[in-house]
Order: sequence, then C-alpha cells, then structure tokens
Amino acid sequence: MTDDCSSELSLKQKWWLYHKENPHVYDLVEHFTFDIIERGYDNYSINSVFERIRWHTDIETEGDQFKLSNNHRAYYARLFMFNHPEHDGFFRTKRTAS
Repeated sequence: MTDDCSSELSLKQKWWLYHKENPHVYDLVEHFTFDIIERGYDNYSINSVFERIRWHTDIETEGDQFKLSNNHRAYYARLFMFNHPEHDGFFRTKRTAS
C-alpha cells in the first residue's frame, strides 16, 4: 500500500488492510483478552491490552510505520466482541465516524 493510496482511506479501511497483513496481532489481542476474562474481569480497556502486547511480546508487523497503531485499538475491540458475542460490552467503545 502506498502513502498516496492510504491517505484517501478511512481509519477503518486502513485498519482492515493492516489486519489482513498482520492477523497475528488479533491473535494476541484475543489471547491477552481471554487471559483478563479468566481472571474475573467483567470489562477492561483495549488500551491496556495493546500496552501488554507492546511490552510483553516481540511483535513484528507489516505495512504500517508503527508496529501497533493506537488508531486500530477500537477496531480490534469491536472485532473481539463481534467474534465473541458472549463478551459484548467487555470493552467500552464510542461511536466512530467510520
């Protein structure tokens, strides 16, 4: 993906391209989120999950200048809750423009 093309994409579209290039990031989100759920939490912050990934893994990613962009957090939170509807509301989210 070139910078010219990426500047025309919405945040959600940029996240989706990143997610397709880096499915292992979601695997880590899911892993650490289930770890938190198993500890008894009813809700938690996706920000904390991202920081745990940053600090506790040696993650390599493709297609973005940042290994884990903060712009992607909300979409990973929503994807987790979509994939696991029994945990809907585990991450508190706000409406997004996209």
